[in-house]
Amino acid sequence: MPTAVLTDRERTAVQAYLRLLHTVRAAFGDEGDDRGVGAPAAPQDRLPPVVPPAVLAEAEQALAAAGLAGNEEEFFRLLHSWCPGK
Repeated sequence: MPTAVLTDRERTAVQAYLRLLHTVRAAFGDEGDDRGVGAPAAPQDRLPPVVPPAVLAEAEQALAAAGLAGNEEEFFRLLHSWCPGK
């Protein structure tokens, strides 16, 4: 399997995207409550998920700095070559 050699800016963009992805997953995930860990809360008890604007801004800025803003195909090719399981 070939190894991708990313520029510093590309690596920063991939890392920022992964932080964003993990933050979104955490925001949408079940945090557990008194009904047990992982038990889904009743719909009326759930707050809408929030992704901190700074995390989204970091990812957008990193993509732009790497010249990947608006070029999702190239970005996801880099992402897949750098961490194939994502």
